[in-house]
Amino acid sequence: MPVNLPLTRRGFLRLSAALAAILGWPGGGPAGNGLRERKIPSTGERIPVVGLGSARTFDVGNAEAERAPLREVMRRFIAEGGRLIDTSPMYGTAETVIGDILARVDHPEMFYATKVWTEGRQAGVRQMETSTERLRTDPIDLMQVHNLVDWDTHLDTLERWKAEGRIRYIGITHYVASAFDDLERIMRERDLDWVQLPYNLAQRGAADRLLPLAADRGIAVLVNVPFGNGALFSQVKGRDLPGWAAEFGARTWAQFFLKFILARPEVTCVIPATGDPEHVVDNVRAGKGALPSPEQARRMARLWDDL
Repeated sequence: MPVNLPLTRRGFLRLSAALAAILGWPGGGPAGNGLRERKIPSTGERIPVVGLGSARTFDVGNAEAERAPLREVMRRFIAEGGRLIDTSPMYGTAETVIGDILARVDHPEMFYATKVWTEGRQAGVRQMETSTERLRTDPIDLMQVHNLVDWDTHLDTLERWKAEGRIRYIGITHYVASAFDDLERIMRERDLDWVQLPYNLAQRGAADRLLPLAADRGIAVLVNVPFGNGALFSQVKGRDLPGWAAEFGARTWAQFFLKFILARPEVTCVIPATGDPEHVVDNVRAGKGALPSPEQARRMARLWDDL
């Protein structure tokens, strides 16, 4: 990581992250607010383990009734120690809404992750320039090729942009297990900082292939659809949380589901999406306190399989 940046607030935070890596501060430990952080392998920069997704939830109009709850979501997310927010041009107005809200909410240095989702080099460049304007941040922290659309073309552009300082990290994404073969091939062939993929109690295929590969290749992992688009909650509706969940601090099913994901040390950050202020607090608190041991995680999987 270069350290000859002007000592702006952003530059100071990057320098601090680099010093943390050099000094060997432990990964996976809590920050001052109790929210765990893990290192981005390619730089050692530390990121809170629970972020905020924005698919569907932040795709709203200009009406105060629509935006006020999202401002409160963002305020509580930040108050609980959250920093990473993930979005995409695919998510309607989400980028604009996030940029507008963060312009009005007092916040620390955020980690902005968005995506390029189009065909062709020039179309990709235009889209990424628009994302920068909508989010009101420059550089963007993480730019990802969304669902691998024209990934080869866009990764070439992203590598140039990273070298020019227009983005800080590059990655690829998908949300279905049927794309794992392609994700694996690209992770082996290209120089990536991040991969975003699905992993949850009902969809555990990434554990055998992609998570170990990410660790081997030094690629940070963002986990999407942690609740299976709500299907996990439907499966446990009316069921009490098992008493032994208290052993690792899970007080709700949401925390149970998220702690299962975070039990894998290869997972850098999980990004549940919500437009509910109460839910965002519940989600972020899954990243505080104990996490399941490997044996406890296996017990969680057995419980799920027996439902």
